Amino acid sequence: MLIINNEIVADVLEMSDCIRVQEEAFKKLPTGGAIHRPRIDMYMPAEREDGYFRWGTMEGANDGFFAIRMKSDVMYWPEDESGNWTEEKYCREPGTYCGIVLLINTNNGEPLAFINDGHIQHMRVGGGAGIGVKYLSREDSHIVGMLGSGGMARTFLEAFASVRDIQQCKIYSPTAAHREEYAEEMTKKMGFEVVAVDTPKEAVAGCDILSTCTDSMVPVYDPEWIERGMHVTNLGRREISDAVMDKFDVVIRQGTAGLQMKQTERFQAERGLSPAAFIGGTTEQMKRIPEKNPNPGFGGDDPEFNDRGKGGDKPDFAALIADPSLGRMNSDQVTFYRNVGNQGLQFSSVGGHVYKTCIERNLGMEIPTDWFLQDIRD
Repeated sequence: MLIINNEIVADVLEMSDCIRVQEEAFKKLPTGGAIHRPRIDMYMPAEREDGYFRWGTMEGANDGFFAIRMKSDVMYWPEDESGNWTEEKYCREPGTYCGIVLLINTNNGEPLAFINDGHIQHMRVGGGAGIGVKYLSREDSHIVGMLGSGGMARTFLEAFASVRDIQQCKIYSPTAAHREEYAEEMTKKMGFEVVAVDTPKEAVAGCDILSTCTDSMVPVYDPEWIERGMHVTNLGRREISDAVMDKFDVVIRQGTAGLQMKQTERFQAERGLSPAAFIGGTTEQMKRIPEKNPNPGFGGDDPEFNDRGKGGDKPDFAALIADPSLGRMNSDQVTFYRNVGNQGLQFSSVGGHVYKTCIERNLGMEIPTDWFLQDIRD
């Protein structure tokens, strides 16, 4: 059995492969060649009075690999002097995080690897957005408008450049130092101009591909900024308003993101940035977690949560492959790829590729598989 850390993942995982293996796995969902379980979070009160402990998991299986991604965080939701409201996290203390992918052989049930989830997380989400750009953006798309300057914004841009001839990126982040750092770093890495701009509207104006990559709890651009022919994608669940959906001619969702379960006091959809959450604590403690997005239609008002809103009731990627007419039909259309869903399958497909590459290159730290086997039937 292997332990594979972030440095090894960064060494062996290329964005082109990350896009390819996810695309192949998504195509197998309708026939049962792949399967996944959407993300579920569990909350319990934490030691900090403005935060909550959150345990999150998601599972998927394809091509002989099963993966469960597990993460342990303390969550809190600060708002700064400028009104920027975000979701923040840490494990044990600020600046450290705990996320692990357990990879298993579906042919014989043998545990294969523990993989740090940091780099693979950024890559799989960026790769997912790249799939949307590949199938829905105009082929002559050259300019990216990027809102957000964190790790995801880096892999999103890398993915876009893997499938389109990107020539410029305009980056906006509320912190000037962050957007300037991003512009300098990504210009050197990507080989094309990445320029920091002073307002989100400047980043959106005239772009061919618009991407939000933030932890914002509120929308980060106005619907009126959308221009004909744009392709739009997202990271967070609250970065775009419901009103912007009226601007999209074509909406494709990556896959299933939520669970079809009746909501109760203890099981709720769309608390914080969680698609589905089991919540512990007293009624008063539960008030620490931001309520469901107040925008009408985000998740719907039905007693059964069915992942509506933000394109959750639209065709998914597999449907687009089966019927290309569901996608962009002309250069004037505005397309949207909801880059949420199939999370567990992303980890099994990308994690399986990382594992196979590590075996081929003799990378990773070996530990005895017998540590995880026993002779007592449970």
